[in-house]
Amino acid sequence: MVTAFIMIKANTGEADRLKDTIEAIDGVQSAHIVAGDVDLIAKTQVESPAAVKEIAATHIQAIEGVEDTQTYIAMD
Repeated sequence: MVTAFIMIKANTGEADRLKDTIEAIDGVQSAHIVAGDVDLIAKTQVESPAAVKEIAATHIQAIEGVEDTQTYIAMD
């Protein structure tokens, strides 16, 4: 299994709506609204790095209200 954390920057006022939408994506275990440089952090657990890319690049980045993402794959 591959665990990854996706940092998500959202348009102003969109974090609550985005959280629910992101948590509904297959492979996303949880999404949390956070304070700091990003607005949300999503935790994924999938079979391959390609599946992480599918979630981040195809699903999350396509959601209206998402400005940017950064993805970090856990090494342990």
